[in-house]
Amino acid sequence: MQIKNIEKMGKENRSTVTEFILLGFSEYPHLKLFVSVTVFLIFLISVLGNFIFLLLVCAEPHLQKPMYFFLSSLSFLDICNSSVTLSTLLKNLLTGNMFISFSVCMAQFYFFISLTATEILLLAAMAYDRYIAICNPLHYVLIMNRRVCVILASSSWIIGFVETIPQAIMTSHISFCRSNEINHFFCETSAMMKLSCSDLLNLEILILIEVVFEVVIPFGLTLTSYCYIICSILKMYSAKGRHKAFSTCSFHLTIVILFYGSLIFMYMRPPSMYSPKYDKLFSLLYTALIPMLNPIIYSLRNKDVNKALTKLIGVNYGMHIT
Repeated sequence: MQIKNIEKMGKENRSTVTEFILLGFSEYPHLKLFVSVTVFLIFLISVLGNFIFLLLVCAEPHLQKPMYFFLSSLSFLDICNSSVTLSTLLKNLLTGNMFISFSVCMAQFYFFISLTATEILLLAAMAYDRYIAICNPLHYVLIMNRRVCVILASSSWIIGFVETIPQAIMTSHISFCRSNEINHFFCETSAMMKLSCSDLLNLEILILIEVVFEVVIPFGLTLTSYCYIICSILKMYSAKGRHKAFSTCSFHLTIVILFYGSLIFMYMRPPSMYSPKYDKLFSLLYTALIPMLNPIIYSLRNKDVNKALTKLIGVNYGMHIT
């Protein structure tokens, strides 16, 4: 452990950590091989699946629609999110080197919270897109034009990366003097705060404010959109029309439930339910499993995506034969 004393105040030593140790899943040494293979496969499937979906949207004209534009943005975001967190875990598992420098840890922390905030905002934008498609279908093309889609998507990225800057700066300036061992597989918020001996009141207030603006409000907008969507679907006289309308937004609703469900369990539990072991498992859910499942959910029963994928496989197979 590399610790540099910077000042003394009475009997209290204040120190700053120059590097951390990510404990990851080191409490299960007998499962190291299993965890390594599983995480590598999940990471590989996630990156390949989302990359293929991006390729399909870019290559196929019939996928040049607002819904697929937002999905392609989500795919790119999932690739970034998986790379930020799982790459460190894989490096630690494969090399046994669990050290991470302070600057790299803070950078990982910033990108993680920024990408998570961006995904929340992007899911809200996608809910609005589905609301217009179901509740106002006659004006859908006019309202959800390319300019509006670009503004909604780019705003999600800009707000997600700008609003999290104060939290990242404040976190980087607190003193980590209790230990330099982070009981997690990446530089996660609550795991890092447990190592601090600073007064965290201002940081906790800031986090609460950011949670309201970055989680509660977008989640409320998403729920409101789906309340209108469900009401509109129930008012449809045709059973076929209701089935078609529900199928167009069911994949997005599945993603919303999985993503928000894991976040709510992670950060809105009573203190008595906190456990480092379960925290790491649920972190794997929204940093690894959900990015891997997203492209599968998009493709499930989606005729447009399946058609584009079949065409891509057919073209590649024909080129290979010739």
